[in-house]
Amino acid sequence: MLLAGAASLAPAFLGLQVAQAQTASGVLRVGMTVGAVPSANGVPDQGGEGARFMNITLYDQLVAWDLSRSDKPAQLTPCLATAWKPDATRPKRWNFTLREGVRFHDGHELVADDIVFSFDRAFKRDAPWFDLRAYGQALPQIPGVVAWGSDGKHQFWVETATIDGTLPYALTWLGIVHKGAWEAAGKDWNAYAGKAVGTGPWKMESYNQRERAVLVRNDKYWSAERIPKAAKLILLPIPDANARVAALRSGQVDFIEAPAPDAVASLRSAGFKIVTNIYPHNWTWQLAQIPGSPWLDIRVRKAANLAIDRTAMKSLLGGLMIEGQGLIPAGHPWHGKPQFKLTHDPDAARKLLAEAGYSPQKPLRTKVAISNSGSGQMQPLPMNEFIQQSLREVGIEVQFEVFEWQALIEVWKAGAGAQVARGCMALNISQGPFDPFRAFARILQTNMAAPAGVNWSRFSDPELDKVFLQIQQETNTAKQDALMAQVHAQVVDRALFLFAAHDLNPRAISPKVKGFVQAQSWFQDLTPISIG
Repeated sequence: MLLAGAASLAPAFLGLQVAQAQTASGVLRVGMTVGAVPSANGVPDQGGEGARFMNITLYDQLVAWDLSRSDKPAQLTPCLATAWKPDATRPKRWNFTLREGVRFHDGHELVADDIVFSFDRAFKRDAPWFDLRAYGQALPQIPGVVAWGSDGKHQFWVETATIDGTLPYALTWLGIVHKGAWEAAGKDWNAYAGKAVGTGPWKMESYNQRERAVLVRNDKYWSAERIPKAAKLILLPIPDANARVAALRSGQVDFIEAPAPDAVASLRSAGFKIVTNIYPHNWTWQLAQIPGSPWLDIRVRKAANLAIDRTAMKSLLGGLMIEGQGLIPAGHPWHGKPQFKLTHDPDAARKLLAEAGYSPQKPLRTKVAISNSGSGQMQPLPMNEFIQQSLREVGIEVQFEVFEWQALIEVWKAGAGAQVARGCMALNISQGPFDPFRAFARILQTNMAAPAGVNWSRFSDPELDKVFLQIQQETNTAKQDALMAQVHAQVVDRALFLFAAHDLNPRAISPKVKGFVQAQSWFQDLTPISIG
């Protein structure tokens, strides 16, 4: 069983890594789902959770998300750039006007050359300060960047390989650093981790990748309204859900991501707050579209989707999910009108599999890459076991290859058929369809297959590629929404993924935590939180 021994991880973990984190009030201690503290170079690893806790805390980006409200989806907002617009004479170029008076934690004044340095660090492979790890994390989020530069102290520009109206969304992933800080760390990005310098609302105090990061309030942050209420932020990697709950119950942390579902009721009874909100997120299996993959057959893809009782899965998770309705939940402007209904119909599933030559007596056998924890992965072990059992009942036998979260990300970036995938023909990795590019194109467009991007399945459809190009070049929101809905209807009707769930982003927090606003976003702002 995948879950064997999970509960036994909690005491050992708490004794070794969390006990030291008991602190006085004014300190916010967070239990993350990741297995290691995300890298501190401004383009962190550990997936989106790395960006949530180690990018928008220490660093600012040219463009950010407004995370101040819970009652509507988060929107883009100015950050280090006060304005941005496409170049009137060069349609592939975007121009950014920089905020004046911003200073890094070490006192250095932000200028356009720092933005150039940050792009060099992530994309210019022959630069002395090129950071391969930053490149590996930036490429899936910001593909297509080909040139960048400055026009004076407060003007920056960036060009993409094709006209790309979605670039501002992508730039929310890139934290801005400066050359002097890298030099102060011995021109070594590994040494820089413990001496990271950004312009963000929190400053680095100490960093231990396997244990914790300690951040302190930046009293001189350029946005007075976002100077943190808490004096200190301690980030702790606790990949096991039961260990996170145990840490919260014992008062060793104040705030945990993704509590174990079977603990939610008792946590509420004990006075802890369970906070959820809708936001753009899907939990799927990506299905390989390469020679030899059983998922090339649409009958198999549809059968797998019909085999899942999503309502029962929701009960397994204590109600903390929405039944999978595609990559986009119903009611969203991009959902469209798919005809294939994602219902639970095992008889129809068995019929489709019989047509494809399979049955419970003669099962289809395949391997799937999953993680044991991780950013946005919800509760990956029990959820995947549930699907495994559901598929077995209709004639699909699944064997899991279980990866540590960051290792699974590397499998994802390598693409289906790569040696690191170990023969897996599906991969369970959550996605946040925050913007028109991330929603579909980056995981389905032909030119986004590895190594250029994260079209893991290596799906290719020239006709859809044309639509993706239209979406990227369309500036009218209503027309763009209509194109997105057209694509999504096809994605569901062709069952291009195994659609399981949409996350509700649950968190469990101590009653001492005041002021947290759970935005309708993957990202969250910790600056309003005080500890009472």
